[in-house]
Amino acid sequence: MLLSPRRTFVAALLLTATQIAFAQAPKTVFLEELTWTELRSQVQAGKTTILIPIGATEQSGPDVALGKHNIRVKVLSQRIAEGLGNALVAPVIAYVPEGNYAPPTSHMRFPGTITIPDDVFQKTLESAANSFKVHGFKNIVFLGDHGGYQNDIKKAVAQLNKSWSGSPARAILPPEYYAASSDGYAEILRKRGYRDDEIGTHAGLADTSLQLAVAPQMVRQDSLRNGPKLGLADGVYGGDPRRSSAEIGQLGIDNIVAQTVKALKAETAAR
Repeated sequence: MLLSPRRTFVAALLLTATQIAFAQAPKTVFLEELTWTELRSQVQAGKTTILIPIGATEQSGPDVALGKHNIRVKVLSQRIAEGLGNALVAPVIAYVPEGNYAPPTSHMRFPGTITIPDDVFQKTLESAANSFKVHGFKNIVFLGDHGGYQNDIKKAVAQLNKSWSGSPARAILPPEYYAASSDGYAEILRKRGYRDDEIGTHAGLADTSLQLAVAPQMVRQDSLRNGPKLGLADGVYGGDPRRSSAEIGQLGIDNIVAQTVKALKAETAAR
């Protein structure tokens, strides 16, 4: 059926407006840098995967800034979104469970750490995910950079998928992300001759090297290199960060991104 001249003109105008909107939209994967109309256009064009980065505001020893996880997960999420090609990145969730405050436990024993209750955290995740579902996202992916709340994310994902049964939306927690940043990265370091009593589990060589690779300005390198070996009382758990470097940190960053992109492509291929 041939369109009338008027309809042809209107269709051409709409096509031109869409092209202009895409041309003016910033080249970014970060949702908070887009306008609502730019976001709507990108979702309509097929960007239906949203990554929700989850960080933490916590101590990481005397030589690493409190926002370590927040910066790291944002950088990693950006690279993962770019690797996927059809994904955007939500604002980082920086308020997470970190222990009790009456009396202080876990990281809350150190100034600057912020904690919230587990149920509040889970509701925050569920509310964010439901918001993105309303706006047309089909794959809502949680990337948690900290080990302490992984079970909370699993519970939120299970609840969301239960409530979304029958809809095209799905909540996803790729285990490869945290596995690659913890046990997977530790194995990479062991193969390069680093010992477990250096690698550590929190604020040790592994943790600090990852941070040097993404945000070296957050590491106080002079005191790190020249100071004594740190321990539990300093907020360093089972490791020694003094031989940390951006070079070995980059090995971990590249592996986290590669493993997560591969897993998410496989997970969302049929969706």
